[in-house]
Amino acid sequence: MKSFIYNGQPARVVFGAGSLQHLAREIDTLGAKKALVLSTPEQHASAEMVANLLGSRAAGVFARAVMHVPIETAREARDMARTLGADCAVAIGGGSTTGLGKAIALDSGLPILAIPTTYAGSEVTPIYGITEAGMKKTGKDPRVLPRVVIYDPELTLGLPLAMSVTSGINAIAHAAEGLYATDSNPVMNLIAKEGMAAMARALPAIKTAANDLQARSDALYGAWLCGTVLGNVGMALHHKLCHTLGGSFNLPHAETHTIVLPHALAYNAAAAPDAMRMIAEALGGSSAAQAVFDLAKNNGAPTALKDVGMQESDLDKAASIAMQNQYPNPRPLERVAIRQLLQDAFDGVRPNR
Repeated sequence: MKSFIYNGQPARVVFGAGSLQHLAREIDTLGAKKALVLSTPEQHASAEMVANLLGSRAAGVFARAVMHVPIETAREARDMARTLGADCAVAIGGGSTTGLGKAIALDSGLPILAIPTTYAGSEVTPIYGITEAGMKKTGKDPRVLPRVVIYDPELTLGLPLAMSVTSGINAIAHAAEGLYATDSNPVMNLIAKEGMAAMARALPAIKTAANDLQARSDALYGAWLCGTVLGNVGMALHHKLCHTLGGSFNLPHAETHTIVLPHALAYNAAAAPDAMRMIAEALGGSSAAQAVFDLAKNNGAPTALKDVGMQESDLDKAASIAMQNQYPNPRPLERVAIRQLLQDAFDGVRPNR
C-alpha cells in the first residue's frame, strides 16, 4: 500500500425521508437566528416553502442563483444578507444554489445549511467556483463548506429524469477522478466505489419509476459519498475541462460533466489502470469509459457537446484554455490529444477503450 495522508472534513449530515422537518433544529445547532434562503428562480417555490417552515427565523428569500456563480450575483446576495441581518444562509437546490451560498460564505464567513435537491455533491466539499469576466476561478477554503446538510429524498421525487441522470453522472465524475488524484487514499477509494455503485443502481431504477423512494435515496446516498471524495482529494483533467467549458462557454454544468467524463477516462485509461478497474466494477462494466457512456446514453442523457450549445469553432480555444493552469493528471496533458478528446466529446463518439 502506498503512503498517504488522510484529513477528514467536518460534516453534520441529516439523512432520510422527511428529514426536512428537522430544519429549525439544525438552524439552532448553528447558533443562528435569521436565515437568508437561497434558490434558483426555478425553485423559488421551494425557497418560499423553506422560508415558511422557518417562520420568524427567515430573513428573506434570494431566488436568483444561476450556473457558474457570476461574481455580480454573489455580491448581490451577500449585500442582501447584510441588509436583512441574516446570520446564516439556507441553500435549497442543486450546485448553482450551493455554489452561491459558498460565495457568500467565502466573503462574509456566513455559515451555510444545504438542502440538496439534485445529486451535485457540492454540499460536502470546501470547493468553490466564481465566474468573473468570462473565466471560472475555483479554489478550496474551509469557510465555504456547509456546516449542515439535510438530505431528504422526498424533495427529489420531482427531479426530471434528464436532470436526475446528468446530475448523477456528475456525481460519479467526482468519485472517478478521486481514484487517480495525486492525493488519493484507501479511505476515499472505498467511499468512491460505494458511491458510484449506489448511483449506478439508482439511475436505471429512477428511469423506470421516477417516484421510487428507495432509488431516490440510493441516488442521494451516492451523491453524498461521491461529493465527499471530491471534498477530500484533488481534481484532474475531467474537472479542468468542465470548468473550462462551463466558465468560458456557459455550457450547462451537469450535462457537460456527463458528456466529457467518458472521454477524460479514456484519455487516462492507460495511465491509471487500477482506478479504471474500480470504476468499471462499480458501474458493472468491463471498461470505465464505456460504462459511463452507456449509463448516460441508456438513460436518456446527452452524449455530445454539440447538443448542449457548444460550437465546433470554439474547440481550439477550449483546448488552449485547458492547457493553462493545468490540474495534476495521471497522463501529461498533450494539446493535440486534448483537442481530439474535445472533438470526440463534441461528436458524441463512444470511447473505443
